Amino acid sequence: MSGVRNYLVVTGAYWGFTLTDGALRMLVLLHFYRLGYTPFTLAFLFLLYEAAGIFANFGGGWLAARFGIPRMLSIGLSLQICGLLMLSALDPDWGAAMSVAWVVAAQGISGVAKDLTKTASKSAIKATAQQGAGQLFRWVAWFTGSKNAMKGFGFFVGGAMLQFVGFRPALWLLVALLAAVLAGVLLSLPRELGKAKASKSFKELMAKSRGVNLLAGARIFMFGSRDVWFVVGLPVFLYSQGWHYVGVSTFLAAWTIGYGGVQALAPAVVRRSDDGLSREVPEARFWAAALTAIPAAIALLLATGSAARIDVVVVVGLAVFGFAFAVNSSLHSYLILAYAGSEKAAEDVGFYYAANAGGRLFGILLSGILTQWGGLQACLWGSAAMLAACMALTFMLPVQAQERRVPV
Repeated sequence: MSGVRNYLVVTGAYWGFTLTDGALRMLVLLHFYRLGYTPFTLAFLFLLYEAAGIFANFGGGWLAARFGIPRMLSIGLSLQICGLLMLSALDPDWGAAMSVAWVVAAQGISGVAKDLTKTASKSAIKATAQQGAGQLFRWVAWFTGSKNAMKGFGFFVGGAMLQFVGFRPALWLLVALLAAVLAGVLLSLPRELGKAKASKSFKELMAKSRGVNLLAGARIFMFGSRDVWFVVGLPVFLYSQGWHYVGVSTFLAAWTIGYGGVQALAPAVVRRSDDGLSREVPEARFWAAALTAIPAAIALLLATGSAARIDVVVVVGLAVFGFAFAVNSSLHSYLILAYAGSEKAAEDVGFYYAANAGGRLFGILLSGILTQWGGLQACLWGSAAMLAACMALTFMLPVQAQERRVPV
């Protein structure tokens, strides 16, 4: 029962964090697009957010093993509060260069906060699951799916708050929410949760199993394939088609909530095995192949120019993409914990999500460049290319867990 309780506390805390993270993304994107910033500049605003996440995941996994998951979760929530307060101090009278630098710095703090919180939360699932692979897959799927549904709700909240209460008051409301979540974490979780013998050298920290390394590589391309159209390309495209802020944020919210719902239900869609890998890995290969074809098909439909409402074509096509992507993402989130060593799960998870942040960084950069160069169609072709690389790495995944290469 203590394991279930801790799992619920961590899940609730990450819900609160993710709501603010999604709202912040919409607030920054739509506010600065309204001010006339180009697609590439909009992408640039988020680059440090993702770049900081790479290092935060590496360090966060090691720190969670050394100092415990609750402490790192609390630090992540506190940093997000600092980032929101810093962003609220933005002065409209500053020049463009100063404003961009300030926002990038604030987003960098939020990027560190997000990935410290994510690594701590995902590691807590490994530490609290006590009934084998079946429970682990169900808990991971529910955690990941509900978290993404909450992020989608955050997109809607961000767009709505920007339209109805304004940029700065919205940030203050998010700070108040996170302060309450932080208090709950400090009062509820045992301090020793997730503590283990941390790696003593960089070589030891990087000594991952083949499964972890391949899955991390696949994760780079999979999440890059989503963010290359999702972060800048799609919102700018929908806005250019006459959609309003609330309409754009509502679709992004609905897409993300639906995506989260499919993730939560993935254990019912995926064939399961007693050992936790022999069927799950082939399922990951199948879904990776299916996903690769979808953005290419949407791009081809856009190239024909035959549709009367191209925005409808995009919305329907990306709904199909979201279903396949959600199953893939849920499988990957489970497999990293299946491959991770139990003694240093936090470090393995941190390594994996550092790769995730690297993929998002790459995807965001390309999203700005490709949107400015060729619009959403170019973004979709970039997505298809990255998914082909993801599929190739997924077909190389081992069907059994392996130990680290370096004894610890």
